[in-house]
Parts: sequence; structure tokens; C-alpha cells
Amino acid sequence: MTRRPSTDEAVGLLEGELESRALADLVTEDVWLAFLRFGRRLFHVPDTPDADGLLFQYGTYAFDGPPAFTLDLTRQFEVADSDGGHDHYVQVHCELRYGFAPALEVLGSFNSWFFHDAGDELEEWAQELTERAAWTAIHRLKPAEIRVYQEQV
Repeated sequence: MTRRPSTDEAVGLLEGELESRALADLVTEDVWLAFLRFGRRLFHVPDTPDADGLLFQYGTYAFDGPPAFTLDLTRQFEVADSDGGHDHYVQVHCELRYGFAPALEVLGSFNSWFFHDAGDELEEWAQELTERAAWTAIHRLKPAEIRVYQEQV
């Protein structure tokens, strides 16, 4: 049986998927394909519903500066307490920022979740997302910034 990595290894594994080329040379589709490779990897998580999920979300936001169109690819893991009950979630983000562009702002905002234990197929979820009009607008764009980080929620 193959060892499933710990969620503590997730950021490093995602960064490893992205490092196949220089980050400055990556377009959105390159990052998406790296995120899907990362998303196919199964981690050691509690045996509870929705313990391992992927989130695809975008919109124009001004979190820590001027408004910027942002695509946030997130992996969320449930963390259990010592009794096996829910304690918190850990989210590993791959955030792509494009700067402010009216053509991107009109895309509005959107989010979609995939959970490994929900009976759906990851490839079908990914295909549905790449069939959205927003994907046509961003898949060949080079992000101004790519940021990988982890947070507890």
C-alpha cells in the first residue's frame, strides 16, 4: 500500500508541482494542470465526509492592495482532534493575481468545490470548469503574481 502524505507536506508538494518551470513563465493553464496533479494525490485525512476538498474560485478583490482579478485554487483538509472529532481545517492556496482589468472584472465571481469522497470524478469537475467562459478569458494569461501559502480556518 502506498503511503499517503501528511497534510503538513501539502505546501511542499504543491510547490514541487509548480517548479517544473520558472514561475514567471507560467500561464494560468500551466498552474491549473499542476494543481490538478496535486489534487489527484490522496493525503492522510480523517475518515469523515468532506475531509479533503478542492476549491476553484475567482473574482476581483482588494484584500491587501488595489483591486485585482484573482483565481484562487485551494485544497482544504479537515484536521481532527485527539478524540477524532473535527478540530479545524487547513487550506493550501495557490493564488494567481492578474491586476485590475475591466475585461476580467466583468467575469464577476464564482466558486466550485470538489470532494474526493463525494462520488464525483475529479476529471469531470475539472472539465466543467474549463468549459466556463471565464476559462477562455484567463487560461493563456500570465499572472502578475503566483502565491502559495497555507492557513488554518
